[in-house]
Amino acid sequence: MLEAAGTPAPTHTSRPAAPPAWLVVALACAGQFLVVLDVSVVNVALPSMRADLGLSAQGLQWVVNAYAIAFAGFMLLGGRAGDLYGRKRMFLVGLGLFTLASLAGGLAQQDWQLLVARAVQGLGAAVLAPSTLTIVTAAVPEGAARARAIATWTAVGAGGGAAGGLVGGALVDVLSWRWVLLINVPVGVLVLAGAVRWLAESRNRDGRRLDLPGAVLVTAGLGTLAYGISQTEASGWAAAATVVPLLSGLALIGVFLVVESRTAAPLMPLGLLRLRAVSSANVAMFLSGSAMFCMWFFMTLYAQNVLHYTPLEAGLALVPSSLSVIVGSKLAPRLMRAVGARNVAVLGTLVAAVGFGWQSTLSVAGGYVTSIMVPGVLMMLGAGLGITPLAALATSGARPGEAGLVSGLVNTSRTMGGSLGLAVMSTIAAARSAGSGKPGLAAETPQALTEGYALVFRTSAVVLLVGAALMLVWLPRKGSAA
Repeated sequence: MLEAAGTPAPTHTSRPAAPPAWLVVALACAGQFLVVLDVSVVNVALPSMRADLGLSAQGLQWVVNAYAIAFAGFMLLGGRAGDLYGRKRMFLVGLGLFTLASLAGGLAQQDWQLLVARAVQGLGAAVLAPSTLTIVTAAVPEGAARARAIATWTAVGAGGGAAGGLVGGALVDVLSWRWVLLINVPVGVLVLAGAVRWLAESRNRDGRRLDLPGAVLVTAGLGTLAYGISQTEASGWAAAATVVPLLSGLALIGVFLVVESRTAAPLMPLGLLRLRAVSSANVAMFLSGSAMFCMWFFMTLYAQNVLHYTPLEAGLALVPSSLSVIVGSKLAPRLMRAVGARNVAVLGTLVAAVGFGWQSTLSVAGGYVTSIMVPGVLMMLGAGLGITPLAALATSGARPGEAGLVSGLVNTSRTMGGSLGLAVMSTIAAARSAGSGKPGLAAETPQALTEGYALVFRTSAVVLLVGAALMLVWLPRKGSAA
């Protein structure tokens, strides 16, 4: 229809079409995959890193711990920053930091450069990871479609952990250890470009502020404490090089608790820990993480340093145990409905303890099936069975609005426990391998290394048995079965 003379035709402004939901989910899942992959991908590269950069045994554990401690210490802060400043913005900041740190680590020429890069990677992951799930849930309407999207996000995370050893082994064998870090760069750039183009911004301002002092204090305290523990093997428990960082770490954690009790918007609301379900599940997760986190580290070293597997062979050897984590996680909800969350948590921990006990019988001439595959499957099947009910019990004790925070606390407890556990277990292995009680035994011979690794797995089995007993007594009898 023609417009009346002298009347301007109405202008229509076209809004850009929203990207398809599957594309947004794919971008968020790609970010999550990188974060989880980097927890495990470096394990098979550790011997090559040590040979190239001259890393000490202590330095080797810090390649893993620098990432894990920064990730755990800043994870809750990263989630809060996404709420305040926008999930897309934090996704971009975290992924950009992660990608740049990967480049720096891949190009490192000295051991300290690699360790700094790994710590910055962990910081980037802590900013990136919490935004990924929120972006997924915001992109898909509530109902069956959102449930499928969350299941995809979960599966991608589990797949990243499972694929780490295989991807890392292939990259080290075909290229070099540097590519376990450099591979993140082109992938990160592609995901960044897609995120800038297609992700929509969202935030949830409620007047609360970031608790940056809390995040810095807990990360510094945990790192200093882990450093002090790692010094015990070289200097002894009574030496100043050990006592000073241990006391400093404890003091920093004490200051963190004081700050959290007086902050209006604390990183870790201590009041939540008064709830039995929350406190017991977090302590149980801390103990489980301290025993289980080191499994990949020592299994990889055993396969390469003692059995002389190539990096790719070591990665392939750990595929069955990686997949068993996913199997355990899928079985756990069904068992929880039948026998209850507490019983499944105890069962999973006991299965893992059996696996660790079996693994402690390893030998210099161990066969693949009995020395790696079967015990590895038991360890990780138990881990998958145990983690899910502990997370469910923790969130069942909190109000609906606190479920996300409590879930973050559980993940933080597990990662922090794993970081300290790796420091302790590395010290135990090094002390035993140095020939404790056997003056003529060299620390780097296959026999000496095997004895050190075996003691680590025995110690982990005992920790898990103590954890199972604690769960049986302390975890609430009734909790979430979802």
